[in-house]
Amino acid sequence: MRISLQAELGDFQDRHTIYVFARKMSFLAVTLSSVVILLILPPLDWMGVLPVPLADGVVYGVVLSWLIGGAVSSVLSVAGHAMHQLSVSRAEFEQLSRTDVLSGLLNRRAFTEALERADGDACLAIFDVDRFKAINDRFGHACGDAVIVAVSAILAAAFDGRSVAARLGGEEFGAIVVGGSQAQRIEKVQSVCARLAEKPIAADNCVVAITVSAGIAELGGGRGKAGAYSAADKTLYLAKALGRNRVVHENEGLHPGWRRHLPQDAAAARAMSADCDEARLA
Repeated sequence: MRISLQAELGDFQDRHTIYVFARKMSFLAVTLSSVVILLILPPLDWMGVLPVPLADGVVYGVVLSWLIGGAVSSVLSVAGHAMHQLSVSRAEFEQLSRTDVLSGLLNRRAFTEALERADGDACLAIFDVDRFKAINDRFGHACGDAVIVAVSAILAAAFDGRSVAARLGGEEFGAIVVGGSQAQRIEKVQSVCARLAEKPIAADNCVVAITVSAGIAELGGGRGKAGAYSAADKTLYLAKALGRNRVVHENEGLHPGWRRHLPQDAAAARAMSADCDEARLA
C-alpha cells in the first residue's frame, strides 16, 4: 500500500481533506506498528526475554498500535486544522488584495495581470461614467457609490467566463472582451452602455439616470499591452469629446469626419480636457 506523505498547503483549504489525510496517516501508523511488533515479539519469546506469553504480547501490541495510531491522528488533525486556518486566511487575503472593495470587481492590479495574459481574439474596453462628479456634487457620495455598485453589477454580468471586468479607479472601469469577431466585441460593449443608459439607478432617496462612454482598442497583433491601454484611453477621451454617451473603437478614431466634432480653439480644448479630468478624479 502506498500513501503519499506529501501535503501541499493549498490542499488544506477543505476541512474534509484534513480528516482524510489524518485517517490515512493513522491507518499507516497502526499498520507499521503492528508489523514491527509482530516481527519483534516471536524472537523475544524464543529468547525467553518476553515477560508475558506470546499471545498476550500480541494483544498488547495490537492495543499499543491503535494507541499510536490515535495519537498520530490527533496530532495531524490539530496540525491540519491550523494549516487549514492559515490557508483560508491566505486565500482570503489574496482575494482581498485583488478585489475592489466597493464594486466587488477586480482592482487595477488584478486587471493589469489579466491584461498581460490576454492575447488573440480580444479587445480592451475602458468605460467612464459621464459627469460623475456632478452626480456626487448634486446627490452626495452615497448616491455616487450606489452608481458605482450598479454599474459594476452590470459589467460583472456582461463580462464573465473568459472575459473579465474591473474597476480601475473612481468612475473608470475596464473590460477584457474575449472571443468573437471584432464587430461582435464592439456590439457587446455598445449593448452594455445602452443597458446602463436605459435604466435609472435608485438609491439613497434619489433616482439618477446615467450614461457611459467607452473606448476600445484591439489586443494582439504584436502590440504591447501598454500601447493597447493607451489607445483605448485615447478613444475614450475622443468619445467624451464627441459628446459622451457613445462607444468609439480605435479604428473609428482615425476617421477624418470625427475631427469636426472636436473643440476648435485652445480654450475649448482646455475646458474639455479639464472636464474629463475632473470626471476621472471624482
